[in-house]
Amino acid sequence: MTNGRDLPPLQAAQNYSKLRRTQRVHIQMAVIVRGMSKGKLFEEETKTSTVNANGCLVSMDTPVMRGQQVSIVNSKTVEELTCTVAFISENKGSKSEVGLEFTEPSPLFWRIGFPPEDWSESSERKRSPAQAKPHPAGPPEKK
Repeated sequence: MTNGRDLPPLQAAQNYSKLRRTQRVHIQMAVIVRGMSKGKLFEEETKTSTVNANGCLVSMDTPVMRGQQVSIVNSKTVEELTCTVAFISENKGSKSEVGLEFTEPSPLFWRIGFPPEDWSESSERKRSPAQAKPHPAGPPEKK
């Protein structure tokens, strides 16, 4: 897969779409991306621009590298999944569009009421919500 820097933008987008395994849904959903950047832990609140059964596209200020592992948290359900940075666009101001790929297909992570047909169990293994690691809602209670 290309990172969008080796080819003209239109050709890079066409090549990227050929590699997509499931249909994208254009939706803004609040998420938190966590990981390491320049040797330091980061946590960035952002929104998706598209999602699918295998990951999403988010806009990020924090610099990340292709192939890097990060976590994504669904802000509504506080579920957290491990992802790999699969795509990085050219910067748009201080932000980059970053494609995140789940380590396993996880269409239930998005809680979309009417997902595309190719998100079904017959086309990909689903990860159950019980397998997603919950993120604590706040600091531990003091005793």
